[in-house]
Order: sequence, then structure tokens, then C-alpha cells
Amino acid sequence: MRLALALVHYPVLDRSGETVTTAITNLDLHDMARSARTYGAERLFVVHPVAAQRALAERIKEHWVLGSGKRRIPDRAVALDVLSVVPSLDDVYSALSGSGRRGVEVWTTAAASRGLPVTSYAATRARLAQASDPVVILFGTGWGLAPEVIADADVRIEPIRAEASTGYNHLSVRAACAITLDRLLGDRNAG
Repeated sequence: MRLALALVHYPVLDRSGETVTTAITNLDLHDMARSARTYGAERLFVVHPVAAQRALAERIKEHWVLGSGKRRIPDRAVALDVLSVVPSLDDVYSALSGSGRRGVEVWTTAAASRGLPVTSYAATRARLAQASDPVVILFGTGWGLAPEVIADADVRIEPIRAEASTGYNHLSVRAACAITLDRLLGDRNAG
């Protein structure tokens, strides 16, 4: 099983449903890289079309992997070493397969599946164990992945929900990533 994650900043939605580009946040990079490393994902791609934003992410990585951050907190270097910053989803697919989208299983997570079929975590966990092609799980920033990204996915993982409805379901992307990875790769005998 080859698993990668992608933190997608474009194309994503804003609160009114318009397709936008969101800004990179330092905390997302750190926390998602730590989750990726903990659960064995080979890479965390940060997808951003704006060169200045990609340069920011690269500077953050360099500080922790090669700079003074590594000397102060070596564990952070281990985590952030999985980070790859790219301009588009096509770059993610090419990096994973060499043959573009057709050589990669694309999975999404979303608070809403926009009416498309979803796969349970149990079925997704079993599918991941049997995957022969690389799998990339896309995590959207802002108010979620654009509809065309969700529609193009091979698997749409069921939304994360609390057992009892609270009337609210807007987790941070960091939290959604950690929950998803634990449900797919966590120790089922723990606890």
C-alpha cells in the first residue's frame, strides 16, 4: 500500500459556494505532516497555484528540516520531511504514478458528498489494504473541495460525524485528517 495525502488550496469553495484559492497556514502544515508521518503516509502534498504561497510553505519546511528548527526540535524535521509543495493536483498524480491521474486512486473526504455515493470507513479500510495503485486522500481547505474534484474521485469517504447531532459539522482540516487516518490505519485493538 502506497498512501499519500494532499492538502488542497485550489480548487476549493468559500462559504458562499464560489470556487476560490485559500491561503496556506503554518499550523496545517505542521499538524498534517505529523499525522502523515505517524500513520505512515509517504507524502503530504500541499497544492497551491500561487508561487508566493508555495515559497512560503517551502521556507517553513526548510526551517524545520534543514535550519535551526531541526536543531531545536528534531522530531519536527522528521515530520515535515514528508512535505512536497506543488502547483496542481495533476502534479500530485504525476509524482505518485508517473502516468498521471489514471495511475492513482483518488479519494476524498468531505462534510457533504454533494449527493454522490460514499464509502464507509470499514469498506475504505479494507480497500486500502488491497490497493495496488498509489492512493492519495484529498483534504480541502476553506469550505471544502470543489464539486468537480469530489465528482472525479474514485472513493468518497463518508463524512465524519459525531454520534449525536450537534447541528454543527465543520472540523478543521487538521482534525479531519487525523480522524481519517486513525479510522483507516489506527490500531483497532487499542483502547
